[in-house]
Amino acid sequence: MYERFYHLRERPFSLSPDPDYLYPSRVHKEALSYLRYGIEGHAGFIVITGEIGSGKTTLLQTALRGLDHQTSVSRIVNTMLDARELLEAVMLDFGLDPGTGKSKPVLLRDLARYLVEQRRAGRLALLVIDEAQNLSLAALEEVRMLSNLETEKSKLIQIALVGQPNLRDLLRRPELEQLRQRVTVSYHLQALDSAETAAYINHRLRRAAIGAPLEFSRDVTDLIHLHSDGVPRKINVIADAVLLFGYGEEQRTITVDLTQEAIEELEQTGVIQSSDRLRTRTMQPLPRLSTAVQEEELQAREARLAERERQIAEQQRVISEEFRLLKLRAEQTVIDPPLKAEWAWPPPTQSAEPVAAAVPAPAASVPAPTAAAVQPTPAAPAPQRIVMPTRDVPPPRFATHDGIWSRLRRTLFGTSKPAFED
Repeated sequence: MYERFYHLRERPFSLSPDPDYLYPSRVHKEALSYLRYGIEGHAGFIVITGEIGSGKTTLLQTALRGLDHQTSVSRIVNTMLDARELLEAVMLDFGLDPGTGKSKPVLLRDLARYLVEQRRAGRLALLVIDEAQNLSLAALEEVRMLSNLETEKSKLIQIALVGQPNLRDLLRRPELEQLRQRVTVSYHLQALDSAETAAYINHRLRRAAIGAPLEFSRDVTDLIHLHSDGVPRKINVIADAVLLFGYGEEQRTITVDLTQEAIEELEQTGVIQSSDRLRTRTMQPLPRLSTAVQEEELQAREARLAERERQIAEQQRVISEEFRLLKLRAEQTVIDPPLKAEWAWPPPTQSAEPVAAAVPAPAASVPAPTAAAVQPTPAAPAPQRIVMPTRDVPPPRFATHDGIWSRLRRTLFGTSKPAFED
């Protein structure tokens, strides 16, 4: 579609695995070296894992292409099989006829004879199982039993398990302990970094170019890397869409705006999802403690609160007891001493008449009472004299206990000295 517009021999970002387009990144070089070492060195089990679209199949095809004609290969791509079906599939790939109605021991005997013949002819037998994470435990145990086919010096068959990262989790299960111990070569394909993504894209453009190759700028490749997480398959999807959008808008130069437009269209249609990096930037999960740690922290906090409440209650009890003792001591020790009279109120009088004379005369408008109406007034009782203390009155006895009294005054009266000392 866009090949002629951009002077390309073919679509450079096809999703079909093609060893001709394998970019020799650092991780792919290492994985290829491990794979070749395991095959040629008769290392037993080989395990290669990687995310979906990380290039495992392309890497595997490249490794198989590099093998000489002295290698017999059985490659299993359909792993939704039980143990017997897997054994029959292996035999069919090696060109053997499992027949019908044969028992499992007979199938294993026929396979062992074939492998011995291959070894005598100087040929190597290789079993490659792709998408091995889908194998059942029984099927994996059957694979382990195949590895028991060996001579006194070497294995009769090399086995490579290729799959997604959960294949490693599967191999950690206790039921597969014996198989796991036989793994001698293991490698995990990591994603490409930003620089490797740029080199990967332009490498594929050069491989497909007719004449001067088209190149994506570093800003464009960085944007593609951000939304693809460095996974080759996602990179291919985005880069192919960018070329298609550029062809539709007749833009021979790939720009950031054009790339962003293609990415948004892919996300809206659900072809790709938002990058994991973008999601983690906008929504960082809070660290969560385990249940045991949470329970321990909660118990410690409750213990601290209980101790604090106990201390407060003890302080309140001590304060109440001190106040009660102070009040009791004040009631027992405060005794009024005899006071020296200096003056009294009201002043002493000679008789009741001066007191009566002090009463003001009635107003002129009130008629005066007659002599007959005037009755003798009984003498009023002498008013009670109020004796006030003088400055030379000896202090009360509690004055010698100034510390206790001072605290009591501050508590009861809120003043520093009694009112009668003012």
